[in-house]
Amino acid sequence: MDGGGGDLRTTIKKWNVIYPVYLNSKKTVADGRRIAASKACPDPTCIEIADCCSHLKIPHAIELDKAYPRDFFQVGRVRVQLKKDDGSPVNPAIKTKKQLLIQIAELVPKHHGRTKKQEPPANASNAGPSKTKGGKKKK
Repeated sequence: MDGGGGDLRTTIKKWNVIYPVYLNSKKTVADGRRIAASKACPDPTCIEIADCCSHLKIPHAIELDKAYPRDFFQVGRVRVQLKKDDGSPVNPAIKTKKQLLIQIAELVPKHHGRTKKQEPPANASNAGPSKTKGGKKKK
């Protein structure tokens, strides 16, 4: 009934879950942040987290149809495989979920999508204020 892809789905179910809120520096621990605010990054997305996992060579799967239980408006999560079936770490440099969260939070601000977004506002602010007449009307 599962269309033949059930084997992969059952292995992914055993993987660790990372919600973007775990890494969000704008959230409190009560809101769901899992790492120190100083190490967290502002508003990470599932795509950025997945790209960071690729960079760290960690198997991952994006689940955009899932929402964070404490705040169901936070849509999307990433499943990651930290350990192989035999219990050994996939990436020897990253043994725990917390280590992975910190690594991802360091990489997200350097994400190519973010560096492109930050350039246009810097150029726009260099242009200076536009001069317009306003306030006084002649009768």
